[in-house]
Parts: sequence; structure tokens; C-alpha cells
Amino acid sequence: MKAFTKYLTMQVPARMMFVNITPEVDMALVESGVREGLCLVNAMHITASVFINDDEPGLHRDYEVWLEELAPFDPSPERYHHNRTGEDNADAHHKRQVMGREVVVAITGGRLDFGPWEQIFYGEFDGRRKKRILIKIIGE
Repeated sequence: MKAFTKYLTMQVPARMMFVNITPEVDMALVESGVREGLCLVNAMHITASVFINDDEPGLHRDYEVWLEELAPFDPSPERYHHNRTGEDNADAHHKRQVMGREVVVAITGGRLDFGPWEQIFYGEFDGRRKKRILIKIIGE
């Protein structure tokens, strides 16, 4: 059994943005040498997400609109109690909760075993700060 760990650094220019990180995860899988196993990808920050979906710009725009309707950005302390601590990112915490923390993908024959159209995305909801993504690969 092998275990391989890699960290990606992410800093996006926008407050909310989705970045396809599938190529970086593929490269980590090659580096690991694992042929059969599991790959975990974790956002490691409470205002960011990792999720799997289609790399289609219209869908990404729909996510942005939908998430902003669910938890609108409002830095004032009136809407969100969290913002009374001096932070202005309560909405980002809610958006992350909806989109999820991490994904696990099966590895088969040395490749990420995706369904049609599936890709791995990093979702940022409180951008402009440096953040890390964990890739942990285990298997044979």
C-alpha cells in the first residue's frame, strides 16, 4: 500500500470563482505511481470547496447566481452574526457548506475513474487570499 500527499496553493483574484483542478490532480496521480486506489481532494479552508461536476461555463454561472441567492454577500453585521466578529465572509462559510469540503475519486488502471463529463473543481467563496488544497492518494 502506497500513500502520497501533495499540496496545491491557490489564490484567485475574484471573491467567488470556480477553477478546474483536474489536470493538477492527474499530475499528482502520475507522481504517486498508484494504479488502483482512492484519491481524496480537500479544500482545507472553511470558505472554499472542492466538488465534481461538468466544466461548462453556463453551469458555473448558474452556481454563482444560485449561491448568491442562498447566501448573499453582505459584509455588514446586520445580516450575519459571524460578521460581528470583525470578519466579512459569513456568506462564504454558507456557500462552502452547500458545495462541500472534499471529493474522493476511485483510481482504476492508473487513472481517475470519472463518469462522463466529470471534472474536479476548486470553489472559492472568499477570494484574494492564499489557500491550500490537499491531494491524498492511497493504493497499490
